[in-house]
Formats: sequence, structure tokens, C-alpha cells
Amino acid sequence: MSSPPGAASIRSSVLHGVAWKVVSQIVLQLSRIAVAVVIARLLSPRDFGLAGMALIFSSLVLVFSDLALGAALVQRPSLTERDRSTTFWIGVAAGLFFTGIGIAASGPLADFYGEPEVRPLFAALSLSFLVTSLGTTQTALLTREMRFRTLELRIMTGTIAGAAVGIALAVKGEGPWAIIAQQLTIAVVSTTILWAASPWRPRLVFSVASLRELAGFGGNVLGHRLLYYLHRNVDNLLVGRFIGPAALGAYSIAYNVMLVPFSRIAGPLQEVLFPAFARMQYDPDRIVRVWTRVTRLVASFSVPSLLGIIIVAPEFVHTVLGERWSEVVPLLRILAWVGLLQSLQTLNGDILQALDRTSLLLRYTIVFFLAHLTAFVIGLHWGVVGVAAGYAISSTIVEPLYAWVTCRTLGIPLRAFAGPLAGVFQAAALMSGFVLVLQRLLVHEGVPSGARLGLLVLAGAVAFAGTCAWRAPEITSELRALAGGRTRAEPVRDPA
Repeated sequence: MSSPPGAASIRSSVLHGVAWKVVSQIVLQLSRIAVAVVIARLLSPRDFGLAGMALIFSSLVLVFSDLALGAALVQRPSLTERDRSTTFWIGVAAGLFFTGIGIAASGPLADFYGEPEVRPLFAALSLSFLVTSLGTTQTALLTREMRFRTLELRIMTGTIAGAAVGIALAVKGEGPWAIIAQQLTIAVVSTTILWAASPWRPRLVFSVASLRELAGFGGNVLGHRLLYYLHRNVDNLLVGRFIGPAALGAYSIAYNVMLVPFSRIAGPLQEVLFPAFARMQYDPDRIVRVWTRVTRLVASFSVPSLLGIIIVAPEFVHTVLGERWSEVVPLLRILAWVGLLQSLQTLNGDILQALDRTSLLLRYTIVFFLAHLTAFVIGLHWGVVGVAAGYAISSTIVEPLYAWVTCRTLGIPLRAFAGPLAGVFQAAALMSGFVLVLQRLLVHEGVPSGARLGLLVLAGAVAFAGTCAWRAPEITSELRALAGGRTRAEPVRDPA
């Protein structure tokens, strides 16, 4: 058994992974926007609606594709062939099972919507459970080796291939099938590339002992993922059911503006740093240093941005969304606070998983889910603003609790995590005060909202750069170190 990779190797691999994640996100977002625009011009709103009814459950593929056993493969200090092959065959069995469930449920789902055309669409889309399950073990093994270049090229290639198929079928007049075929093509191409890139092949081996060892970790992570999925969707379900579609539209717009962009940053960071933390699991001091430094960097972007949104929400809504969305202003301001709190907990779950404290993670997630569900239900009495306010109040309770749980697991006081963030918050508070005063002056002078928004954003960015250099000079040092760091790295090989 070779020794675990050193600090320089892991740092280089992390930088390499982040660089590829940035490139991948740019390609994916641009391609998604372009494809959405093209297909929107070729399909009718009804076609989109039918496909959307089938796609609403597609994110469950990510939750159930490997029953979270892939995360266990990444976390384990060493692996045997029994672990790998057992995980693969369990994943395939799960893929077959959920594909069968999806096909069987397609009829009742179509009846629920009152749209018979949804049945074949959902049945076909259910095949993605099986297709995706065939590559989940390879994904875990490549992630374990931190081969992010291969993983991101796979995603980009699959997305581009899916776009080509979707547009081609839309041109041929296939309606909603163009979108379903796009999703299936992404799954097929991605899985094919994984098999081509990974030298590992499953053997006809299955070990109950290996399954028992991996299942404790995987079961807790699966429970965490499922509860988090429910948390991300239950507020929309409640608003749509009890308040109405107009309120849901306003809430969705605010939610997507405030929380979805952050998830585009958090997701790649988590994917890169989880295997890195797993390699450091016997060196908690090192994990603490990485955790606090990365969180401080994330905070240097999220805290001033979200505090700024709270101030310029009226100008943003009037200029970007239009006057008819004026009811989004208070929702933006409330959910900006939620986004700020969540941005500071980006890596907590990955640390608990890397340290094999998944039972603690699941217990926290149960508290997290119940707190938010209670807040949503109570908030319904005051309309959609009440739901958002309930979300903010429950987040103010459970997010600091998440930090405390993680600190306790690492054996450090909460102030060791909060202390490095103090300078960022001081700089952001000074910036906010300056922007607030400038906003009042511009309103008094009658400056139009569009020009006001541009001036406030520019002034806020300049002000934060100056106050950050004064109150949090370590941010500049961190960015310079990252810019000067190596972005090429050999993959971190399995120490097994």
C-alpha cells in the first residue's frame, strides 16, 4: 500500500479540479441557454409543459442512482475488488428497480396530470435510472482519484451531444420527445465515456460483508440526500397548493435569483473538495485550515453580493424583471439572508462524510428538514412573504447549528470558524453603509432605476475591494496564492 498523497499533491489536484469545474460550468450554462432558446422557438408551450411534467422527477435520478454507495467508495481509506464490484451490482439492481417503478408509475402520473401523453414520456425517461446506474461506480472511482478533467469532459460532451439530438428532433417536429431524448442522450453519452475512461471493469463478485460495511455510510448519505431533496421542493409544493400559481411564480423567481446561482458555485466546490477531505481524514487540523480558508473565500463573494441585493432589490426588480414583478422585492430581500447563511456552510456536509460521521449528518438533516417544514407551514398563514420569512427564521437557527456540529466533530470551538470570517463581514458592512447612503442620494436626485442599479453595483464593488483590503487583507493574499498555484496535476491514485 502506498502512502497517502501529500499536501502539495492534493492542493494541485484541487486547483486543477476547480479550474476544470469553472470551464465546465461556463460551457454548460452557455449551452443550456442556447439550447433552451433554440428549442423554445421550435416547440409550443404545451410541448414544454408536457416534457416538464415528466422532468419534474428527473432529479431523483441523482438521489437514487447508486444508493449513495459511490460516496462510500470515495471516502474509504482503502478499497478491495469486492467493494467495487459489490457497489456496481447494487447500483445496477437499483437502476433496474427504479426504472421499473418509473414505468409502472407513468400511468398514474399521467392520470394525476390529466394528460395521457405524459405516460410514454415518463416511461422513456425512467430508463435514465438504469443508464446512469451503469456509470456511478466509475464516477466514484474517478472522483476518488481526483481525475476531474475526465469527469468534466464527460459532462460537457454529454451535454453537447444531448443538445444536438434535442434540436434535431425539435426541427423534425417531435414535440416534447425532443426534450426527453435530449436528457436520455446526455445519460447514454456520459455513461459511455465513463466506461471508456475508466480502466476498471466489474467482476462477477458480490460480498454481503462489503455491502454491510458500505451500507451504513451509504444509507445515512442517502437519507441526507432524500431529505435535502424534499426540503428543496416542499416549499414550492405548499405555495403552489395553498396560495396559488401567481404566488408560486413570484417565489420561484426570487428563489432562482437568490439561491440557484449559489448552488452553481457550491456544487463544484463540494465535488472537488470531498475526495480531498477524504484523503485528509486522519489530519483534522489540515481539514480545519482548508475549511476556514475556502469558506472565507466563498464569503468574500457571497456576503457583499447578497447584502448588496438586499439594498438594491427595488432597482434590480424594476430594471431586470419589470414592474409587474414588484412583489418579488421583499422575497428577494428575505431569501438573500437565507442564501448568505447557506453560503457559509458549503463544505460542512462533505467534512462530516469524509470523517465518516454520516449518522451525525443524517440526524442533523432530520432536524434541518423538520425545522424548515414547520417554518413553511406556519408561514403559509401570512402568504408567500410569510413562507420566505419562515425560511429565513428557520435558517437563522439551523445553519449556525450546522457550523457548531461540524466544529465539534473537528474538535475546535465555533469561534475558530467564525473568527476568520469577521474581517469579511466588517468590510461588507462598511460597503453596505456606503451603498445605502449613495442609493438615498441617487433617489433624491431622480436618477432612473436602471442607471441607479449600475452605479450602485459599481460603487459597491469598488467600496468592498477597498474595505476588504483594510479589514480582510488575507483575502488578497489567498487570491494571489490561488492565481499563482499550479493548475496541472497528476491524478491522485488510489492508495489501496
